[in-house]
Parts: sequence; C-alpha cells; structure tokens
Amino acid sequence: MQNIIDVIYNKLPHMSVTDKKIAQVILAKPKEVIDYTISQLANNAGVSDASVSRFCKNLNIDGFHQLKTRLAQVSDDDNVSVTIDDDIQASLKNIAENKDTEISNTLKNLSTEKVTKVLVAIKNARLIQIVAEGNTYPVAIDAVYKFNQIGLLAMSDAAFETSIAQTLNMTDKDILIIISNSGESRSLIKQLEVAQKLGIKVIAITNRADSPIAQKADIHLKTYVREQIFQSEYYFSRIAASTMIEALFLLLIGQNKETLDKITKHEELISDRKI
Repeated sequence: MQNIIDVIYNKLPHMSVTDKKIAQVILAKPKEVIDYTISQLANNAGVSDASVSRFCKNLNIDGFHQLKTRLAQVSDDDNVSVTIDDDIQASLKNIAENKDTEISNTLKNLSTEKVTKVLVAIKNARLIQIVAEGNTYPVAIDAVYKFNQIGLLAMSDAAFETSIAQTLNMTDKDILIIISNSGESRSLIKQLEVAQKLGIKVIAITNRADSPIAQKADIHLKTYVREQIFQSEYYFSRIAASTMIEALFLLLIGQNKETLDKITKHEELISDRKI
C-alpha cells in the first residue's frame, strides 16, 4: 500500500483550494495530526469538518479515522516536508532530506519483473525515442546521451512537431519512452497513441499511476516526487525521473560489461575538447 504522505503529494497539484489547505497542515506536522480530532484539523486548516471528510473521500479512504491510521503507519523517514525559511542551513537540510526521500522511494518501490521487461525492451530496440515536455525535457536529453554512450541508438527533439514526425518514421522494432511527472500532457498522450497504432511499445515514467499516460502505456514505471513549497506554490522536481533513468543506465551496464568499453571509446573521442 502506498503511504498516505506520497498519496497526498501525488494529488496535491490537482486539489481544490480547500483540500490544499488541509493537505498543507498534514504535510507540515503529520505526527501531530494523528492525535487531532476532525475539528482540530479543520480549525488548523481554516475549513469545516465536512471539508475534512470530503478531503478523505478524495484520497479514496473511508474517513478521518482511517486517515489517522494511515498517517501512523508512515515512518519518520517518510514524513519529510520541505519549508523554505531564513535559516539557510536548515533549509538545505530539509531539501536534502526531501531529495533523499524522492530517490529512495523511487528505487525501493520498483518491481523486479517490470524493470526486467523494460531492460529487455531497451536492449532489443532498434531505436529508442525519448520524449518529455517543459521542466522534464532535460531528463530526456540526459537519457539520449546515456543510451547512445553505451551503444543504444536513441533520439529526442524538444519541438513536438519534429518529435511526432520522428515517431511516424519508427517501426514495431522501436520503443518510445515517455517521461512526464503528471502523466497528463495532451501532446504526449497523442504521441503515445500514434506510437501504439504503429505497434511501437511505450514505456512511461510518471509520478501518477492513475494518469492517462500511465494507464495507456505498455509498461509504467512510477516515480515519487515531493514538491518543494515556495510561498504556497508547488514545483515539480525532476530528480526522481533522473534517478529512474540513471538506474536503468547503470543496470544496463551491469548486465553487459562490454558497454564500459563503449563509454571509454566515447570519452576518448571527446577528451580533446577539455583543457
């Protein structure tokens, strides 16, 4: 069962204003909320008791008592929330703990069977297309670099028009990897559908298992993202997605030591560009 803190973080960007108020109180002091009455939580959040009940239903749990039970099941290590204040060192410590949680939760929840299928698909692909948008696109570029470095032909393009044209030239011997925190991008969904009509296997890396991209993909790898809070605004980190790519890259190397020779050859060819 996914811990309730991660559930709240996953749903946070799509919550109503009222639900966000309740979520902020829970994320700020989850252990204290375990001892609250429903009215205490409502008062701290500035909402009604009925709003707390609706909040619980929106999390797909039965009620406030089950919310407190689920909070009690979460370890102290998982209860990480990031706050930015005037104390630089305290803020850096909070950010470090937050990033550690993203990385550890992303890796420890991976299914061996699912990862094995992804590795086989990557190794057997004639061509790997990697697509992403906005803040997540640098992860796609990093993946292209890494895969090509170990002898796997990979490509990407920041322009959707070019990217989907590339997809149209692919075959069922290729794979498409989609990286999307929300899993709700219209253009990436369209690209996924185009790929599947061509018989291309689609691997999705998203933060939400219930997202359209995750649901439509042939294989879904779930990341765990903890949004940083800056003046009540939420910012999607790309650390978890980068961790997933890094893990696949290192596993591929581990399964084929010859890839190290390819990396060495590549490094030799570009070494004269360094001072």
